Amino acid sequence: MEKTGFADIWFAGGCFWGVEAFFKRIPGVTQTSVGYANGKTENPGYYDISSTGHAETVQVTYDPDQVSLAELISYYFLIINPTSLNKQGNDRGKQYRTGIYYKDEKDRAVIEDALGAEQKKHKKKLAVEALPLEHYYLAEETHQDYLEKNPGGYCHIDLSLAKKALEKEYYPKPSDEELKKTLTPMQYRVIRKNATEPPFQNEYWNNHARGIYVDAASGEPLFVTTDKFDSGCGWPSFSRPISEDAVQEKGDFSAFMVRKEVRSRYGDSHLGHVFSDEPQDKGGLRYCINSASLRFVPVEKMKEEGYEKYLDMIE
Repeated sequence: MEKTGFADIWFAGGCFWGVEAFFKRIPGVTQTSVGYANGKTENPGYYDISSTGHAETVQVTYDPDQVSLAELISYYFLIINPTSLNKQGNDRGKQYRTGIYYKDEKDRAVIEDALGAEQKKHKKKLAVEALPLEHYYLAEETHQDYLEKNPGGYCHIDLSLAKKALEKEYYPKPSDEELKKTLTPMQYRVIRKNATEPPFQNEYWNNHARGIYVDAASGEPLFVTTDKFDSGCGWPSFSRPISEDAVQEKGDFSAFMVRKEVRSRYGDSHLGHVFSDEPQDKGGLRYCINSASLRFVPVEKMKEEGYEKYLDMIE
């Protein structure tokens, strides 16, 4: 049942007993159920779906203020083999295929972005389908909360991975009202209105101190000084982000140019652009970033401010 302020997404990841048990452990998930999705017949039963085309599926109802769809998808990838077709663990058959199903069309872009990022980690093509939810039939009561009723029951998932998921960093996106209070007018225009600050007249273009650069809005780690270099462009330049998934890249066709915009993963802050005009010994890329989008944390304060795990990356 849908609730005001909550959202729903449907995950197929093999046997639904373990998938449901996993997501029930994630803060921000308010309700789960198991059922049969996107098959050829109405009201199938558990012993029918090997021939009806339905996928064993878990409906996840969640509070977007506590956990984002992108986060839920990243957790989902912890518990599946995304390149395995119609097979997860010891379970084989089309009913055990992997898929992410949605009703809200706005979710489609989030799902496709997540699948694109995941594909970069694998040589084989992903077998995870991303489709609108055509229908979802609740499974029999015996299958609901199965592993709570049967603690020693079969589960192809290592449920301790839920703890690993919760150890992942998450930086909530501040509201516009919050940002107007905490950012300077220039920072707000750059981060939220995609403006560009003047070259050579910004805080960090010529900063040579050692440390880490984080999102000025959300605080999420973005770049380290080890990867900063002088490109002569007048803005801070980096050869790479702190990790592959720290930033998101999007096509930018404004100002009569074709460029690739860079935004932060969680805060969705406009950072700048990435260009492929640097020597290959630096990786071939130049992340040209607005100082207004960044906050610099010097190496001597990184532990105090919670960035201790990145100290080994600073040379």
